[in-house]
Amino acid sequence: MKDAWGTLKEILKEASPLCSKQTSSARRMLRRQVLVTCEESADYGEAYPSIYFVGKRVIVIMKWNGTPERWPMKGKVEADRSTKQLLQRIRPGSIAVIAHDDLDELAVRGLIAAKVKAVINTGKTTTGTFASRAGLLLLDAGLPLLETAPEFFELLSGTPELVITENGIDLGHAFLPCKRFTRQMWLEAYRAARKAEPVRLREFIDNTLRYANQEKDWLIDPLTCLSLRTKLKGKHALIVVRGNGYKEDLAALHAYIQREDPVLIGVDGGADALLELGYAPRLIIGDMDSVTDRALCSGAELIVHSYIDGTAPGLERLHRLHLSGVLLPSGGTSEDAALLLAYDGGCEQIVAVGLHSHMQDFLEKGRKGMGSTWLVRMKVGSKLIDARGISRLYPNGETMKPLRIGRAWQSFVRSWF
Repeated sequence: MKDAWGTLKEILKEASPLCSKQTSSARRMLRRQVLVTCEESADYGEAYPSIYFVGKRVIVIMKWNGTPERWPMKGKVEADRSTKQLLQRIRPGSIAVIAHDDLDELAVRGLIAAKVKAVINTGKTTTGTFASRAGLLLLDAGLPLLETAPEFFELLSGTPELVITENGIDLGHAFLPCKRFTRQMWLEAYRAARKAEPVRLREFIDNTLRYANQEKDWLIDPLTCLSLRTKLKGKHALIVVRGNGYKEDLAALHAYIQREDPVLIGVDGGADALLELGYAPRLIIGDMDSVTDRALCSGAELIVHSYIDGTAPGLERLHRLHLSGVLLPSGGTSEDAALLLAYDGGCEQIVAVGLHSHMQDFLEKGRKGMGSTWLVRMKVGSKLIDARGISRLYPNGETMKPLRIGRAWQSFVRSWF
């Protein structure tokens, strides 16, 4: 603990002069340095730092995670083995019961946005397979997270209401043991994952190369021509995928959408993000497992991503809703199919948000390689602009301000001398 505080003091001593200008970038830099120090350099248990700026002084106060829970905690149960399916129907104030090994950041943000009262996971929240901050985000939001045995899922899901006590979960007719997921548990798993990262990366690369070699044949030829009402040739296409930060990045592209009027393509749940921001998706493509009925009935053309042999599990859902869709046989993921559709359809420019692009992205999805995505990027890369993370470059709607005439003239003169 002394070493950790010593490191913190050194950072504050070096960074405080930079923050004297009170620039937002300097403050963000300091917060990031302090958080990394607390997460990786020391064991702070359940404490975490809050950073305040008072004039030219920087104050760090160690707080304890969340707010004190009032036990017992009672609530209605909403359960599903698929977290993304659960997020489509869960109601505020309920207790979410999930079965999710290596809880991912997208699921955590969905649970926080749903304003659930608590989360009970019958899976292992963090296995240490990869360095994820998802569990930490849930703790920082003040949501109680409890882990219990996998065999208790059916019992929990069959209970309409339960009570969480300090000693376990009271179902009324049964009492289940559980343990609180803590910051200490997250920290241990995070450190273990960082230590094992070179081994995981080697395995991931080997798997990617092996599957890329097997899948390259279906990629070379253009997709089968689809009969669509929406014209793609010569237009811009904006593809929205449910990846980390996809909603924020989509909001940051408002000016681009107004200016270029691109063809809006939602990949499964990406269509819902378009609707939430007031845009109407023109095309919805995917296996139809994480998109809402509202989006499917919005009037967009529906393209069901099927296997190469034509098998399409997503068609069954469309039939239940009395909707029709076009089949698109393609290898890879649904976002791969969307990129190929825009590319082979003759789009002039392809802009995408939420694309999965690195090892942790795919490990969170349960995929041990990214062979098809690697190949697709090779093919469409000349037209692709990956806008993932653009909201972090321009936070809070920040845009470039035009220079005043005097300042612009000074810049012009200096460029010549």
